[in-house]
Amino acid sequence: MKITFIGAGSTVFAKNVLGDCLLTEGLPQFTIALLDVSEERLEESYALICAMRDKYKPAVTVEKYLADNAEKALSDANYVINAIQVGGYDPCTITDFEIPKKYGLRQTIADTLGIGGIFRGLRTIPVMKKYADVMEKVCPDALFLNYTNPMSILSGYMQRNTKIKTVGLCHSCQAIMENFATNLEMPEIKEWRYTLAGINHMSWLLTVRDKDGNDMYPYLKKLLNEKKPKIDLVRIEIMNRFGYYNTESSEHTAEYHPYFIKKDHPELIERFNIPLDEYPRRCINQIKEWKELREKIMLPENVKHERSREYTARIIEACETGKPYKIYGNVQNTDLIDNLPQNACVEVPIMVDENGLHPCHVGDIPDQLAGLNMTHIAVHNMVIKAAETLKKKYIYMAAYLDPHTRDQLTFDEIRSLCDDLIEAHGDWLPKFN
Repeated sequence: MKITFIGAGSTVFAKNVLGDCLLTEGLPQFTIALLDVSEERLEESYALICAMRDKYKPAVTVEKYLADNAEKALSDANYVINAIQVGGYDPCTITDFEIPKKYGLRQTIADTLGIGGIFRGLRTIPVMKKYADVMEKVCPDALFLNYTNPMSILSGYMQRNTKIKTVGLCHSCQAIMENFATNLEMPEIKEWRYTLAGINHMSWLLTVRDKDGNDMYPYLKKLLNEKKPKIDLVRIEIMNRFGYYNTESSEHTAEYHPYFIKKDHPELIERFNIPLDEYPRRCINQIKEWKELREKIMLPENVKHERSREYTARIIEACETGKPYKIYGNVQNTDLIDNLPQNACVEVPIMVDENGLHPCHVGDIPDQLAGLNMTHIAVHNMVIKAAETLKKKYIYMAAYLDPHTRDQLTFDEIRSLCDDLIEAHGDWLPKFN
């Protein structure tokens, strides 16, 4: 068995996902292939994964490859983990934030939807397509586990335009009860059972029950409104207005709708505690923290791991051993959510076993939730169409359809903004006509 990790220079994430695999008893011997564009970051990850291998599972082979040797890294892989970030913080993330600011368009994270999510998708799709082309040649039956945002756009493109089996994975789904337990200071909530469905970063908490099967949703809503955790004010507002809680954080959710970040109502930023420019701040802090962390993380006493909440190792274990496991993942809507379009990439329950992934039929979700999801699906599909055709008009249309962008800017401003971003991204984008 072989696991290839694309974007392995994300050392901490690689440690979590591959460390889980090393601690999985059902996976006694396998090969890990690390692939990255940065030789320095690749060497750091290689050293750490080798040290963990030596400690937990010496029978595992660890290999390293730079991106120009992708064919060898992917050859005969059974599982391919994708965690790339095309363009990085500098220059591309800076571009995604600073140019929209000139138009008065403010963002918080800009990696999923909005003008930032659109352009992150456009510059990432060609890179993923290159890897998919190699996979179709050297490991056509591999399962592609995508962790890169914009999740729905990238996973949807892979599912519709390549032959590679692809599932998108986001830890927001399995973290939701843990977050409630922390934010509400009620550890017992971790034991509650729940169901989710929708789209990535806007999946909906449809049911919540305790271990005895009692409906806990009314009680949960009451708790959230009484305690009002400051970090969760946007999601609570969406829940109160539309009846259901969504999976992604408030700093994400604030830019997914036209209700919160408004030039004419700056008071909403303070009222809902919205952290504008949050993602650039995180990037700066992560770069600084990594310089300090990388010296400590390799000390022998610090080479250790505990199972994380990521799905990858559990998926691989289920596929390899037949031990079934339920995940939430992003797949094409093949009669899964009845009142969302078939060409949508949806986030639904999936059963995994030795026969692979089996997405579960959900049926209809409440109409108001489907309506909110549709505002995003329209943008996802238009970005995919722009990538397929390399036509600028579909980039414009994606931005015209984006809920936050269209609320703040005129048609002409949106088109001008897109042109500025296309020019600023330069060779990070393919040539559009």
